[in-house]
Amino acid sequence: MDSEQKRALGEQAYQKALKYELDYGCCPQCVLATVQETVGVIDDQTIKASHGLSGGGGLLGEGVCGALSGGLLALSAKYGRDRDRLDKGRCINNFKKAKELTERFRQEFGGVTCRQLQQQFTGRTYDMWNADEYKAFDEARDRQCAHATGTVTKWVIEML
Repeated sequence: MDSEQKRALGEQAYQKALKYELDYGCCPQCVLATVQETVGVIDDQTIKASHGLSGGGGLLGEGVCGALSGGLLALSAKYGRDRDRLDKGRCINNFKKAKELTERFRQEFGGVTCRQLQQQFTGRTYDMWNADEYKAFDEARDRQCAHATGTVTKWVIEML
């Protein structure tokens, strides 16, 4: 597949991931489901395993944005080290791709953690375990988290 085809596929994936995030939430699952439906690589167990990564991990906001986590998992599913090769070196190519995605994400969105993005998108952070605060976050963020989810998915499709 040439770069133009990958770009077109990436654009389609952007739209699908954006819709999934707006309709269903859980950004890492939306990234991974879209990658699975677009190019394969991802199995259902990986999508399930990513659920707890949403909201920076456990909806606490402290860890890496769930969309970015989903993207990193997608890259690792393709380029990461296999279980039977743990003792065969670090598979540095996957780290290079993960670094590229993370740096691009930071440049585009002004941070990599869920809290950093909350601050960038809304001017403050939220306790997503408090129903009123989560509702306020959901309203304040508008489509920005969905845009981040779609953007990561697009980039990953282009990188695979």
